Amino acid sequence: MTDNSARLDHVVLWVRDPVASADFYEKAVGMEPVRLSEYSAGAVPFPSVRLNEETILDLMPLAMAERMTMLPGAADSAGHPVNHVCLALPGDELDALRARLEERGAPVSDISHDSFGARGKAERSFYFRDPDGNVFEARHYD
Repeated sequence: MTDNSARLDHVVLWVRDPVASADFYEKAVGMEPVRLSEYSAGAVPFPSVRLNEETILDLMPLAMAERMTMLPGAADSAGHPVNHVCLALPGDELDALRARLEERGAPVSDISHDSFGARGKAERSFYFRDPDGNVFEARHYD
């Protein structure tokens, strides 16, 4: 990728068990694990999952919170997830995601219509929660 325009690179989620979280995101959400074997071997501090070729979610162990010293109070963000992260998908992938989440017993909301987002009004959307309590919205525009 050589386009240097502004875009979302990654989101860091606090998780209790990065391996279990990677499993959830792979099997329920359909994201590819990144650096999972390296994390399991102790070679890297956290694994990630790939949303697309440009964006990953880092699965940061809660135990790392005390090492977050890049800004005063940064460690206090542990346990305080963002309100939600939204994933935009094609309609058929949205339906497949919802089915996988329901199969795993993940909490999912009712489907909403015409909610506003980065590309205007989404045709359908719903919310779900990961095993660590992080809230996601999934939507499609087409």
